[in-house]
Amino acid sequence: MPAFFFHAVAAFLLLAIITIAATPLAAAQDAGASDPFYEQAKTLVDASLKDRRGIVEQLAASDDPRLIPLLRHLLEGDLYYSKEDGELLVVDGDTDAVTSWLTDEAVEIGKSDRKKITTNNQLRGLLRDLIARLQLTNDDATVRYNAVRQLLGEEDDDTTETIRELIASEDDRETRELMQVVLDFERLSKEEQVEDDLFQRLSRRLEPEVKNKLTAYAESASPAMASNAADALEKIDARVRFYGHIETIFFGLSLGSVLVLAAIGLAITFGVMGVINMAHGELIMLGAYTTWVIQQWMPSNVGAALLLSIPAAFLVAGFVGVLIERLVIRYLYGRPLETLLATFGISLILQQAVRTIFSPLNRSVVSPSWMSGTLEINSVLALTNNRLVIIGFCLAVFALLSLVMQRTRLGLEVRAVSQNRPMARAMGIRSERVDMLTFGLGSGVAGIAGVALSQLTNVGPNLGQGYIIDSFMVVVFGGVGNLWGTLVSGFTLGIANKFLEPWSGSVLAKILILVFIILFIQKRPRGLFPQKGRAVEA
Repeated sequence: MPAFFFHAVAAFLLLAIITIAATPLAAAQDAGASDPFYEQAKTLVDASLKDRRGIVEQLAASDDPRLIPLLRHLLEGDLYYSKEDGELLVVDGDTDAVTSWLTDEAVEIGKSDRKKITTNNQLRGLLRDLIARLQLTNDDATVRYNAVRQLLGEEDDDTTETIRELIASEDDRETRELMQVVLDFERLSKEEQVEDDLFQRLSRRLEPEVKNKLTAYAESASPAMASNAADALEKIDARVRFYGHIETIFFGLSLGSVLVLAAIGLAITFGVMGVINMAHGELIMLGAYTTWVIQQWMPSNVGAALLLSIPAAFLVAGFVGVLIERLVIRYLYGRPLETLLATFGISLILQQAVRTIFSPLNRSVVSPSWMSGTLEINSVLALTNNRLVIIGFCLAVFALLSLVMQRTRLGLEVRAVSQNRPMARAMGIRSERVDMLTFGLGSGVAGIAGVALSQLTNVGPNLGQGYIIDSFMVVVFGGVGNLWGTLVSGFTLGIANKFLEPWSGSVLAKILILVFIILFIQKRPRGLFPQKGRAVEA
């Protein structure tokens, strides 16, 4: 009895495994039973190479949305079929994973139980032509443009003829111009003498394939034609250099926006209170860790977590800043060396506290989808979305902080204390309260800078150390306590750094900028935009 029972259980389990393994193929059979397009595609299995050409042409007459993916799988050699029942399969060439073409579900099937649907050069040419024609006649102009872009440099007689037929009816200007490039490529390949207008058209293109085509043509053409091609290449190179400078400026603005966010809070506290806060970098770090913690609470909604992190980081870093001012800084006003040493010790304490709570390992903050990807301007210039957002974020923070300083009572009191503290006290302004709120405001802005930095680099205990020196450089160069000076100096130093890096390296570029600032403050000790006021003038 027990033996019979175990044999029955084993047979049942084996039957269950076979049933589960066969389920995807069975589902594909059921789904394909009433699918005319799939049934027609399955005729590729038993057809000869000659007959497969006719079947492909019949399939191309269909408007089924699965047509282009099917043709691509066939062209790339990924289309297989099951020897047992003829069901169509897709095999990943890298991982050898098998899925049902009809249901897109994984299928467990051995190599000996499947077979590739083969093609030859003639059939592959037909497939390329059909795919190109189908995409070039798509209603979406972007699809048509990308189709021509993929053909550029790999065009053949069939696809070129297709483009020649369609170019007159193409209503999108960019797509039509790119189609003309394909036709110009054909003329360069087949004609020894071409008119100057062709080179003029190609000289306005920035695609790498255009430069490669002109370079190859110049090596084999007659001297006159080679000279025209060389002139076109020179114009292309000039435009590439121009857009290269634009890209460098963009990266400089991106770096500058980070410097401004990191330094603008320091500019307030340093300008009003005269405190050299060496823990400013750690306040930036706290903002970055706040972003990471909130993202752990809301892992399914990264975008909302990032937006919520902005006020949360401001409050966390601002609260810590108020504690530092109340417990340490207020006893050291007028003693800059002591404040430097005290805040340096606080920075070490904050770093060790973060290592104890979160561990010394770096943490990664996921960027939302709207900060991913690039904005492609042309073939040689693409701007990353995360840096564009951070530049805009920097300007928004600067505008909001300027509004606070110019339009609120706190801002009025801060400006009064920074310009003439004794007179501000005589007018009834509580300077101690202003100092506390100012330090909290500057610390909160540092926390917001940490939110931005979390989108560019990993979050770790040493995050702020890389920005504290740069922040002081920005504040000193722009003018202590001047927000506009901080903005201008941050962007200026960021752009200068990016222009110096290609030929001097990143380390030497920083050294050169530091030397420049040292020489600059010899001539203008108060920076680009010095503070005004009787106390300052004195």
